[in-house]
Amino acid sequence: MKTFSLVLLTLLSANLAQAETLTLSSTEITEWKAVQARVESRDIVPARARIGGVIEELSISEGDQVEAGQQLGLVKDDKIAFQIAALDAQLAAFAAQLATAQSELERAETLVKQGVVTRQRLTQLQTDVEVARNQIVSTEAQRAVLTQQQTEGAVLAPADGLVLTVPASRGAVIMPGEPVATIGSGGFFLRLALPERFADSLEAGSEIRIATIGGEANGRLAKIYPQIENGRVIADVEVDKLDTAFVNARILVEVPIGKRMALLAPEAAVSTRHGVDFITVENHEGETVERTIMIGKPQDGTDAGLIEVISGLSSGDTVVLP
Repeated sequence: MKTFSLVLLTLLSANLAQAETLTLSSTEITEWKAVQARVESRDIVPARARIGGVIEELSISEGDQVEAGQQLGLVKDDKIAFQIAALDAQLAAFAAQLATAQSELERAETLVKQGVVTRQRLTQLQTDVEVARNQIVSTEAQRAVLTQQQTEGAVLAPADGLVLTVPASRGAVIMPGEPVATIGSGGFFLRLALPERFADSLEAGSEIRIATIGGEANGRLAKIYPQIENGRVIADVEVDKLDTAFVNARILVEVPIGKRMALLAPEAAVSTRHGVDFITVENHEGETVERTIMIGKPQDGTDAGLIEVISGLSSGDTVVLP
């Protein structure tokens, strides 16, 4: 009797374990498109030479971090120094002329009272003094312009950022306006291009999956450009803590391009034998049978632990859980 009771309890426990089932129904899932995105700088600003000459100093190289206003190099033009020296000589000559004109004016002012010098001569001497003073002021202004040009030989960083390229080299001759370095500033982001047939499926603010060395990261579709280039839609993705060691590096991302209905089953309920996938279901008579199925991609997020069943099952089937 005890043996019969034990067998009965065993069968009852087995039936209870087999009674744990799940009825399948269609679920809306997000369709993802894998594309290559490129790390780009938001702004690419050239640091240009403001005067022509020879690059005497160059203190940066590719990959350096710079701040706005930081001196990156020095361009020197020897002709400016010669022009300043010439103006200094002219200033000395004009100063001597002014001293002479002022002496003659003072003497004429004394003699005009004695009637030795005419008023006309006094007026002419006053004019000579004013001309000498104006010549000095004009020459000093020209000298200030040349001095300013000399200080503009310093090549300054136009913004904070990362030095991307340095096309110039020390000792090279450079013309005004030529770039000495290009700087990536304003932060970095991912730029991707999708076929234009997915244009209507893209939405700003959508979550983007990004494959990184440390694992999968998330980003946000920040901007979608209205102009289609070569049959592709251009979009920008913002990512926190984006690896910017290599600008223009390509990174694999997944973009949501729409939603569809799919049949999801517990991944633990699928068994594989000899390369064929099976799942146990309960038929209308309450019997458990195995069905051959074709499975798709495992789900994540809120559907973690489920896997898409492409064929072999239909909505309403009852899956026996392990």
